[in-house]
Amino acid sequence: MDRAQEMAVFARVVTEGSFSAAAQALQISPSAVSKQIGRLEERLGSRLLNRTTRRLALTPEGKAYFAWCRRILAEIEAAEAAVLQMNGEPRGLLRINAATSIGRDTVTPLLSELLQRHPELRVELTLTDHVVDLVQEGADVAIRIAALADSSLIARRLRPVERLVVASPDYLARHGAPQRPADLAQHECLIFEGLTDWRFTTPTGAVTVRVVGRFETNDASAMRAAAVCHLGVARIASFYIEADLREGRLVPLLPDCRSAEDTAIYALYPAGKHLSPKVRAFIDLLVERIRPVDADGPFCTIWSAAMPRHGALTPPRSGAATTP
Repeated sequence: MDRAQEMAVFARVVTEGSFSAAAQALQISPSAVSKQIGRLEERLGSRLLNRTTRRLALTPEGKAYFAWCRRILAEIEAAEAAVLQMNGEPRGLLRINAATSIGRDTVTPLLSELLQRHPELRVELTLTDHVVDLVQEGADVAIRIAALADSSLIARRLRPVERLVVASPDYLARHGAPQRPADLAQHECLIFEGLTDWRFTTPTGAVTVRVVGRFETNDASAMRAAAVCHLGVARIASFYIEADLREGRLVPLLPDCRSAEDTAIYALYPAGKHLSPKVRAFIDLLVERIRPVDADGPFCTIWSAAMPRHGALTPPRSGAATTP
């Protein structure tokens, strides 16, 4: 028994005004229409249509059922359209939210290629380092560097992020290079958003050093510029300074120590939403262009529902995420 088909036949009879007109529109026989309506009324135990030789009229039960039929059939049509769109060309407005530095330095340069590939796509890019509620803000996707908390968001891991301790050759010539984490306490260190406890994993165990410095910022690009300009020792995400390391503007320090707050770049979008063609196209481009991708296994992870309402990105514990 196909209830959706019965609903479609009944709704067509009502809109066409007769069995014969509905049969012609549906390309079936009038007797087939009559049988389906009869079976429907028998199953529901109610007369839906009053029939005369000249016209059809809805009974009170028929009016109520017709209202529900229209809603249900519209939902079926919308569901099928959504699935068809998922396999179609990316189009419409793509709303991207990104952390300020990565949005400006990494995401923005890729948008020209994205828009050239997909002429029917438009982009709205919002940059913020604050906690973002993707659903409330209406964002389709967010790009974050984070050690992520439990969430109902869906995340695609794009690449790992290692935080390196670096300084310029000029600074090191004047102040010397730290040989172990404890030596950092004697250096001019560049502070990101008040995070003065630098934690490391060393061959002999975990170490935390309280650093001091006269320069503080909340922007990774400003941190990089300050380090290149000899202001002090910085701890900064490796992908921001790859060119500086290659060309000798910055020198890596403490090679036997790893930052305990190494994280990753993630593309995030709300759970429960289909990955639309526009979001898929954007994420695919990120995967192509943001290298390297680590080999820890599957990219896609759905976190538990033990998270703030509406999929907000949880503020990290001190030193746990979103540091440069």
